[in-house]
Amino acid sequence: MTTLITLSDLTAAAARIAPVAVRTPLLPMDALSEQLGVEIWIKPEMLQRGGAFKFRGAYNFLAQLTPAERARGVIAPSSGNHAQAVALAARLFGCKAVVVMPTTVTSAKRGGAERLGARIELAGTTTQDRYERAEELVKAEGFTMVPPYDHAWIIAGQGTAGLEIVDDLADVGTVLVPVGGGGLSAGLSTAIKLRAPNAKVIGVEPANAPKLSQARAAGHPVRIPPASGLADGLLAVEVGGLTFAHHQAYVDDVVQVDDAALPRAMRMLLNRMKLVTEPSGAITLAALMEGIVAPSGRTVAVLSGGNIEWDGLVPLFSDDPT
Repeated sequence: MTTLITLSDLTAAAARIAPVAVRTPLLPMDALSEQLGVEIWIKPEMLQRGGAFKFRGAYNFLAQLTPAERARGVIAPSSGNHAQAVALAARLFGCKAVVVMPTTVTSAKRGGAERLGARIELAGTTTQDRYERAEELVKAEGFTMVPPYDHAWIIAGQGTAGLEIVDDLADVGTVLVPVGGGGLSAGLSTAIKLRAPNAKVIGVEPANAPKLSQARAAGHPVRIPPASGLADGLLAVEVGGLTFAHHQAYVDDVVQVDDAALPRAMRMLLNRMKLVTEPSGAITLAALMEGIVAPSGRTVAVLSGGNIEWDGLVPLFSDDPT
C-alpha cells in the first residue's frame, strides 16, 4: 500500500525551508472578483527563489541527503523550473549540480540554470528522454538523483505552499493548482485537505496533455503521447505513481485548458497585477477566466512560476492588438 505524506511531513518541510525560501503572499485579484462575483486570490510562486514553486521541494530534498550524497553532486531531469531550483539549492549547500533538459528548453530556463552554476545536458524532448540520460550519468559519474515530482520529500516540500494558503485564508473554499508530473498538486492538495477539509481542490492541466484526467479515468497512471504546447512545464507524459495516490485521496476534480486561453490570462496578470507569469503558471487563472471552473467560496489560483523572459513574451502578444 502506498504511504501518503502526513501533516507532520509538511510542517517539517516548512521548518526546513523557512530560512531560505520566500513565503509568497496571497494577493486579492479584484478585477476578476468583480467579474465572477466571488473573492479571487492568487498565490504568486513566480516570486519564489528560482522563479517557481520548485525551490520548495528541491531544497527540502537536498536538506535530507547525507553529506556524502551531496558530496557526489546532484542531478535533475527537468523541463526547466526543477533544474533551476536544484541548481540554486545545490549552490546553497555548496555541491555540484547537473541538469538534464530537453532540446526544446526555453532560453530563459536554460539561462537560469547556467547562471546558477549548473552543468547543462540536453536530451530529447520527453520526460523519459531526460530520465534515461540522468540515469546514465548517475551510473557513470555517481551523482545523486533529485526526482522532479514523484518522491515524498519533493511532494512535502511543494505542499508547504498549501500550508501557507490555509494560514492566510483559513476559510478558503476552492483552490486551483496546475498539474504537470503532479508534485505540486499532490503536496498542495494534501496540505489543503488536512488543514481545511471542506475546501475543494481542482487540478488544471493542458488540454493537449491530459495525463491526470486519463489516469483518473483508468484508475492508475497512464502514459500519453508526447505533446508540445505553450505550457511547457506541464507536458509530462505521465503522472507519478506516488503523486497519483495523493491525487486520488485529495484532489476533487481535474479540468483542461486550451493553449489559446493562456496568453489572455498572462496579459491580465501583467496589466492588472503587474506580475509576469509563464504559460504554465497562468493556467489556473485561465480556467477561471474562461468559465471552465465555477469557483465556490473564497478561491485561490496558484500561479506556479514566472520563468519567461522578454523574448518569450513578444511572440505571444505581438499579433494581439488588445
